[in-house]
Amino acid sequence: MKDIMGMMKAAGEMKGKMEAMQAELANLVVEGRSGGGMVTVSLSGKGDLKGVKIDPSLFKEDDVEVLEDLIIAAHADAKAKSEAEMQKKMAEVTAGLPIPPGMKFPF
Repeated sequence: MKDIMGMMKAAGEMKGKMEAMQAELANLVVEGRSGGGMVTVSLSGKGDLKGVKIDPSLFKEDDVEVLEDLIIAAHADAKAKSEAEMQKKMAEVTAGLPIPPGMKFPF
Protein backbone atom coordinates (compact mmCIF):
# COMPACT_ATOMS: atom_id res chain seq x y z
CA MET A 1 0.00 0.00 0.00
CA LYS A 2 2.93 2.30 0.70
CA ASP A 3 4.10 2.00 -2.92
CA ILE A 4 0.72 3.12 -4.25
CA MET A 5 0.72 6.17 -1.99
CA GLY A 6 4.25 6.97 -3.10
CA MET A 7 3.25 6.65 -6.76
CA MET A 8 0.21 8.91 -6.20
CA LYS A 9 2.40 11.52 -4.53
CA ALA A 10 4.97 11.31 -7.35
CA ALA A 11 2.18 11.63 -9.95
CA GLY A 12 0.83 14.73 -8.20
CA GLU A 13 4.29 16.29 -8.07
CA MET A 14 4.86 15.48 -11.73
CA LYS A 15 1.53 17.08 -12.68
CA GLY A 16 2.58 20.30 -10.97
CA LYS A 17 5.98 20.23 -12.66
CA MET A 18 4.36 19.55 -16.05
CA GLU A 19 2.00 22.52 -15.65
CA ALA A 20 4.91 24.78 -14.70
CA MET A 21 6.95 23.49 -17.65
CA GLN A 22 4.07 24.07 -20.08
CA ALA A 23 3.72 27.65 -18.85
CA GLU A 24 7.47 28.12 -19.28
CA LEU A 25 7.36 26.67 -22.81
CA ALA A 26 4.49 28.98 -23.74
CA ASN A 27 6.78 31.93 -22.99
CA LEU A 28 9.84 30.41 -24.68
CA VAL A 29 10.85 31.89 -28.05
CA VAL A 30 13.44 30.16 -30.25
CA GLU A 31 14.93 31.46 -33.48
CA GLY A 32 15.86 29.49 -36.55
CA ARG A 33 18.15 30.92 -39.20
CA SER A 34 18.97 30.08 -42.78
CA GLY A 35 20.97 31.60 -45.60
CA GLY A 36 23.74 32.66 -43.22
CA GLY A 37 21.27 34.61 -41.08
CA MET A 38 19.52 36.31 -44.00
CA VAL A 39 16.21 34.74 -42.94
CA THR A 40 15.23 34.38 -39.28
CA VAL A 41 12.06 32.73 -38.01
CA SER A 42 10.83 32.94 -34.39
CA LEU A 43 8.66 30.20 -32.86
CA SER A 44 7.04 29.78 -29.48
CA GLY A 45 7.96 26.78 -27.38
CA LYS A 46 4.81 25.13 -28.71
CA GLY A 47 5.87 25.62 -32.33
CA ASP A 48 3.64 28.59 -33.18
CA LEU A 49 5.19 31.00 -35.69
CA LYS A 50 5.83 34.33 -33.94
CA GLY A 51 7.84 36.29 -36.48
CA VAL A 52 9.86 36.35 -39.69
CA LYS A 53 12.80 38.65 -40.46
CA ILE A 54 14.19 38.84 -44.00
CA ASP A 55 17.33 40.64 -45.10
CA PRO A 56 16.28 43.33 -47.60
CA SER A 57 18.94 42.21 -50.08
CA LEU A 58 16.77 39.14 -50.81
CA PHE A 59 13.93 41.21 -52.26
CA LYS A 60 14.63 40.70 -55.93
CA GLU A 61 12.14 39.23 -58.36
CA ASP A 62 14.44 36.44 -59.50
CA ASP A 63 15.15 35.36 -55.87
CA VAL A 64 11.57 34.63 -54.79
CA GLU A 65 11.99 30.84 -54.89
CA VAL A 66 15.25 31.07 -52.95
CA LEU A 67 13.56 33.26 -50.35
CA GLU A 68 10.67 30.79 -50.00
CA ASP A 69 13.14 27.93 -49.48
CA LEU A 70 15.09 29.94 -46.90
CA ILE A 71 11.91 30.66 -44.93
CA ILE A 72 11.05 26.96 -44.87
CA ALA A 73 14.61 26.09 -43.77
CA ALA A 74 14.59 28.73 -41.01
CA HIS A 75 11.22 27.46 -39.76
CA ALA A 76 12.54 23.88 -39.68
CA ASP A 77 15.62 25.04 -37.75
CA ALA A 78 13.52 26.89 -35.16
CA LYS A 79 11.08 23.99 -34.80
CA ALA A 80 13.93 21.53 -34.21
CA LYS A 81 15.35 23.82 -31.52
CA SER A 82 11.92 24.18 -29.91
CA GLU A 83 11.38 20.40 -29.84
CA ALA A 84 14.87 19.80 -28.43
CA GLU A 85 14.21 22.30 -25.65
CA MET A 86 10.86 20.67 -24.87
CA GLN A 87 12.47 17.21 -24.68
CA LYS A 88 15.21 18.57 -22.42
CA LYS A 89 12.70 20.13 -20.04
CA MET A 90 10.52 17.01 -20.10
CA ALA A 91 13.53 14.88 -19.15
CA GLU A 92 14.11 17.18 -16.16
CA VAL A 93 10.47 16.86 -15.06
CA THR A 94 10.28 13.08 -15.42
CA ALA A 95 13.74 12.33 -13.99
CA GLY A 96 13.58 9.44 -11.55
CA LEU A 97 10.13 8.24 -12.56
CA PRO A 98 9.73 4.68 -13.81
CA ILE A 99 8.62 5.60 -17.34
CA PRO A 100 8.92 2.93 -20.07
CA PRO A 101 11.60 3.65 -22.70
CA GLY A 102 10.28 5.41 -25.79
CA MET A 103 7.25 6.89 -24.03
CA LYS A 104 6.92 10.53 -24.97
CA PHE A 105 5.26 13.39 -23.11
CA PRO A 106 2.95 15.10 -23.57
CA PHE A 107 0.98 12.12 -24.80
